[in-house]
Amino acid sequence: MYTVNIKKNKYKLVDKEELRDITGFPMASKNKVFNIADTKITHILITNQNLAHPLVMKKVSKKYQKLINFVTELLVDGDDDSGDGYREALNQIERFRVEIKGRYREFLKQKELEKMSKQLQALKKETTLRLYSLNSYFNTYENGKSK
Repeated sequence: MYTVNIKKNKYKLVDKEELRDITGFPMASKNKVFNIADTKITHILITNQNLAHPLVMKKVSKKYQKLINFVTELLVDGDDDSGDGYREALNQIERFRVEIKGRYREFLKQKELEKMSKQLQALKKETTLRLYSLNSYFNTYENGKSK
């Protein structure tokens, strides 16, 4: 494994055990290969927050926008009779929240986190209300039928 030293601009071979404890944003994917000093590098960790922030923000905003589009489409259409779509939306919101909290929190700014949190809370609340009203409608319908 190599580390790039900014002051010397030289490559230095480092012990693998020393690098295992470093936390950072993984830049490369499984298919992407970088060539450094005629060596193929498949795993790059960015530890500098200023360098990692734009990459993390781009990745998170794609996932966030996809989630927002899914939930708003579900809420606008409202064609979900069984409630499975609402449950799936709630699961995806929670999964996204946990992923941001675990992986990306240290690379994002507090303002960005608060903005996403407020919008997700509003969507989660509306989805929960729709799911609750749908469940109460089915319970009322079933109880009325059995009498």
